[in-house]
Amino acid sequence: MTQQIPSTEPELAGVRNFRDVGGLPTVDGRRVRYGVLFRSGHLAHATEEDAEFLSSLGLHTIFDFRNAADQKLEGPDVELSGVRNVNLPLTDPAEGSEFWKMVRDGEIDQLREILGDGRGANRMIGSYRTIIKERTGVHARVLRSLAEDSVPALMHCAAGKDRAGLSIAVTLLTLGVEREAIVADYMESNAKHRRYKVRRSSSSPEAYSPEVMELLSPFFEARAEYMAAAFETIEETWGSVDAYLEQGLGVTPELREQLRERLLD
Repeated sequence: MTQQIPSTEPELAGVRNFRDVGGLPTVDGRRVRYGVLFRSGHLAHATEEDAEFLSSLGLHTIFDFRNAADQKLEGPDVELSGVRNVNLPLTDPAEGSEFWKMVRDGEIDQLREILGDGRGANRMIGSYRTIIKERTGVHARVLRSLAEDSVPALMHCAAGKDRAGLSIAVTLLTLGVEREAIVADYMESNAKHRRYKVRRSSSSPEAYSPEVMELLSPFFEARAEYMAAAFETIEETWGSVDAYLEQGLGVTPELREQLRERLLD
């Protein structure tokens, strides 16, 4: 596999996990164009300097995959002049505000019972499978928008890892990007400066003990097994990526070629 060109983008002060998806190689020797497709965590805490940088990208559309609970917790995105904001809530990878309340407030015994012995990771795997199978309408809408007029575009959720990660992956599959490159881009969310910060209600050492952090880690890490589960779900449900795109998302050969012309060099 051809290596991705290293990113030279600045580290934003109030936006986690931002990057340009440009440079990723396709199976037929093309590359994703730089400056047309970006991904990040939420923009609610963007500083004035962050907003200036984001404005300089010439964005047409920001796709926000957060739900109402996310937006209540973090706040709305900063407004960028002339940029269209499209909110398309995807199933929360951890299923709802009550669950996240437990993540913030739960005592160690409760966390062990709900998340121990691999249950946390299994919950994430199930969520990835569910998003692929049940949120085809959202992904179809995103692809149509990108093909028509919505680039340059930025996709984000809360951490920019799961819901945005899957939406970026679906887009890259449509473009014919190498599977290994899709996973490598997804795994970049684990870089220390990119990761969503764990926030707990208590500031005591016990609230952030090694065991607590280990129990919570499935929700704050990008894991190859999660993306593998998404790919497996495509194969199991539709038989192939081409069938998934055509039957699941309604992507015609014409639409696929339109996307490739817009987003690939």
